[in-house]
Amino acid sequence: MIEERPRPPDPTGAGGTADFVGALVRLKQWAGEPSLSRLRALGGQTTAADGATVDTLPKSTVSHVLRQTDRLPRWDFVRAFVTACFRYCDYPAELIPGELERWRAARTALAEPSAPAVVPPPELPATTPDPAVELLIRRVLREEDRARKGLLGGYNLAALSFSRYGDPAETTHDLHTIGRFFGGLSPRRLLVVGESGAGKTVLAIELVLQLLEPVLAGRLDQGQPVPVRLNAARWTLGRPFETWLAEQLAQDFGLAAGDAQRLVRDRRVLPVVDGLDELDPEPGWGPPRRAIGLLAELNRYSDLSGRRPGAVVVTCRADRHAELREAGAGLADAAQIHLHALTDQQIGAYLRARWPDGHPHASKREAVHEALSGPAGKAVHAALSTPWRLVLTVTAVESGADPDKLLRVEPGLDSGEGAARIVRRLLEAYVPAATVLTPRTAQGAAYQPDQVRSWLVLLAGHLRRQAARGAEADRPPPGLTAIDIVPHLLWPIGGRRIVLIVHCLACVLFACVAMLAFWTGSAAGVAGTGAERLLTLTLMVSWVSLATGLSLSPWPAAAGGRSEVPRRRRVIGGLLGALAGTPVGVLGGLAGLMLTGGRAFGPGFAVTAGGTGGLVLGAVIGLTAAGRRGAERMTVSEVVRAEPFTLLGFGLCGALTGLAPLRLAHAGPLPLAAGVAGSFVLAFALGVVFKIATGGWSRDAELAHPREALHRNPLIGLAFGLTGGVAAFLVFIMNTGVVESLVCALVGGVTFGLAFGAVAWARTMIGLVVAAMRHLLPLRLWAFLDWACEARLLRVSGATYQFRHRELQDFLTPPDGGK
Repeated sequence: MIEERPRPPDPTGAGGTADFVGALVRLKQWAGEPSLSRLRALGGQTTAADGATVDTLPKSTVSHVLRQTDRLPRWDFVRAFVTACFRYCDYPAELIPGELERWRAARTALAEPSAPAVVPPPELPATTPDPAVELLIRRVLREEDRARKGLLGGYNLAALSFSRYGDPAETTHDLHTIGRFFGGLSPRRLLVVGESGAGKTVLAIELVLQLLEPVLAGRLDQGQPVPVRLNAARWTLGRPFETWLAEQLAQDFGLAAGDAQRLVRDRRVLPVVDGLDELDPEPGWGPPRRAIGLLAELNRYSDLSGRRPGAVVVTCRADRHAELREAGAGLADAAQIHLHALTDQQIGAYLRARWPDGHPHASKREAVHEALSGPAGKAVHAALSTPWRLVLTVTAVESGADPDKLLRVEPGLDSGEGAARIVRRLLEAYVPAATVLTPRTAQGAAYQPDQVRSWLVLLAGHLRRQAARGAEADRPPPGLTAIDIVPHLLWPIGGRRIVLIVHCLACVLFACVAMLAFWTGSAAGVAGTGAERLLTLTLMVSWVSLATGLSLSPWPAAAGGRSEVPRRRRVIGGLLGALAGTPVGVLGGLAGLMLTGGRAFGPGFAVTAGGTGGLVLGAVIGLTAAGRRGAERMTVSEVVRAEPFTLLGFGLCGALTGLAPLRLAHAGPLPLAAGVAGSFVLAFALGVVFKIATGGWSRDAELAHPREALHRNPLIGLAFGLTGGVAAFLVFIMNTGVVESLVCALVGGVTFGLAFGAVAWARTMIGLVVAAMRHLLPLRLWAFLDWACEARLLRVSGATYQFRHRELQDFLTPPDGGK
């Protein structure tokens, strides 16, 4: 640890250039002899005079400077080298500016008076800003601000306090000092323990915001890790922590996969793992295997040197923590703090801030005070001793509830039973109170409390079943947890079996309509030999079978990235795609002309039709790929592994399209085989390009609404279908009239897109319609979820909805999970 080290070398006594360079060499030795590669990585990058981005500490430069004792190193080199050495040995970040000032003063004293060193103020970043770090900071700030307001329902915050476990002086700290408390830890590993509703998540949010406060003042040290709060419930047993952490940065905060992996590898991220207790079923259901597994991963998580534990924060409920201690599991080398229950004075202070003098409910403060100081005060205090319970109380009172009735304790009950009854009464009153206090602003009848409760009960039961299925899967899809309400994973509420059957039938119908449109438009039943018609039917049946198989997939993914790309960039992307696609299409048309020997169409049609098809394909790809400059893209192998059957379906449709003109030209076996195979490969490749273009993130995308991926799914599907429809139209027009060709291409393209490119959207919509027909959920579920967030019943967390508090979710969950 830093405290055990001797003081770093002091350069201020250097009598000359050789002494100063020798001090740099001693600093490298003091830091633990970091390799030249590590110094290069820690030194960051800078912009050269020609505008190129280069390493600040190239290995050759470092080696040369440390051997050259007759020349004073440049300040830019000294600053980067000294900062890299201190970072390598985990020197406290807040002390590094002072050390840099010492090195700057020593170098200035040795510099020639005619050429004074030009240095920036000490508080400026020591390295060139990292765009990925800045992007992550901006999104973390936005998400945590949204989460804080969603939990608190405003800005009023109860005066939480905590103390460190094992502190003989039992020093009490308050919430506003958590950032300073964490900064004083070595190693920086913290375990936050508290009762349900004690404010663990609020403390985690406050810690993140306090650590990022320098950003708002414009003085963030680029070497300081960015705190990122993560839901522990999303971790899966056996998943390496660093791999999972990088995935969460990409999924929840929109970083490119490469940037996310780099930041995790270089320890530029401080993971704040919230809700360790939510990984396993309630205490008493057996050993918490998943929590034990995550703690084991965190105990293997080290700093950059690999010799010390890595910085991390974990929150856990007290009863779960007791279970983990009994099992011999814990967060190694971590300081443990315990959140205190609110005192009567803290409760009173919160109520005075919420209901100041002159507020319509100011008179209700006295009723609460009397209940706290009355004969049953111990039970009342136990019930109101957490920030969450205070929110329940003030919400119920502001909706018109009488605090005397809410906080009454029947005679003869002990304090524990009395507090439990008060809590149940508060939870019972919360949904009706929130419904009354938040009328609908859009057109439509107001929601009724009984309606709202029944829908929330159904969602809570769905989450319990969802958690069970997620625990059974080796690699569950993102969001299949006990706390995340993900729009495209809600379809089982309508009934898994019936939704699957209806979706399968609908997909078969769409696929058959698409193939019928192709059969009609291409005149497959008229032109060609019996063998060619048999080949056509075989390809059609194969495609319908593939589409049917996709409709039965257990968890269709709503992918497609989140892009808030300016319209100008979209237009430019479309134009560039059209310019690139047109000559490729012309070459394809000429290749078809050669294979058919000019018997199906002439050179003019080949150039016109090929160019038109290439233009449309290129424009669509350019539009969907716009905004991805500099972002990490999926590789071809990743696309093939992720969507093999979808790509195979694209290839089959390409083969069908290529077969039609060959059949019309009565091509021989060899040209027929070459044309069909070439069309298959081309369509397969186009499917890969579409996947790369529409997958992933745009650099300028901001945090998205939970439904954005689902909304994009049918748009991408229709883009697939209509683009293929253009190619089909160019084939159909060889056999039938313009109107008939246009109708067949349009019908075939739309049904192709719905059956093949919008599987997640179709499954979700069918599930919601079935659920609404069974009076389980409102037909306009999305409007209800948004309203529930306004009413503080739910909240948005990244790309998912969640219940406002786990205690509310557990209270609303039926005993059998809603089965």
